[in-house]
Amino acid sequence: MKGIRILVAEDEDKLREIVLKYLNKEGYQGFGAADGEEALDLWAEKKPDCIILDVTMPKLDGFEVLAEIRETDNVPVIMLTARREEDDKIQGFEVGADDYVTKPFSPRELMVRIKALLKRSGVVTTDNQLDVCGVHLNAEERQLTIDDEIINLTQKEFEVLTFFINHHQLVLSREQILDRVWGYDYEGDIRVVDTTIKRLRKKMNKKGECIQTVRGLGYKFKE
Repeated sequence: MKGIRILVAEDEDKLREIVLKYLNKEGYQGFGAADGEEALDLWAEKKPDCIILDVTMPKLDGFEVLAEIRETDNVPVIMLTARREEDDKIQGFEVGADDYVTKPFSPRELMVRIKALLKRSGVVTTDNQLDVCGVHLNAEERQLTIDDEIINLTQKEFEVLTFFINHHQLVLSREQILDRVWGYDYEGDIRVVDTTIKRLRKKMNKKGECIQTVRGLGYKFKE
């Protein structure tokens, strides 16, 4: 599950910290938001692989946040609510929620739901495989196969390709790719992103065309 980022948008500080603690324990990279506006800012900046989204938050509620996210992103979303009314859950599903957890809940149950949702949504984790754009990605063995041919990738090439596949159809900036793959504290040249993508495209031969350059913005992976 290395590299899987999860945004926890929850205004209750104690609950948010508990969830983040469990996420880190399970090997995920978790980061938190205390209100709806912060949640949208972090979503746009970090491009998480999954979002835990509280319904009732200051500034923007969970429904408003999810509605804006769904305009451009199909990231898996689990909504948290203290409400038990059926109408609230129906509204969440209509806006685009993938799952619902009612407070109070067991953090262990939430972790199980997250793992199951990631698998259903096609997010590449260390215990699953994915076929996109005619390429087969085996995350457990860190292996790429194209037309039955095994392609050897460096660690960074594999991580870049995984990031693309997990966010296919979305435009990813060089800064986002650098932050995800090389880390916040990387002090080298940002052109390492372009160099790595160039090598990756060459190794993928014709399938390298799936990685498209979006002039002035970055790259996207298109099926």
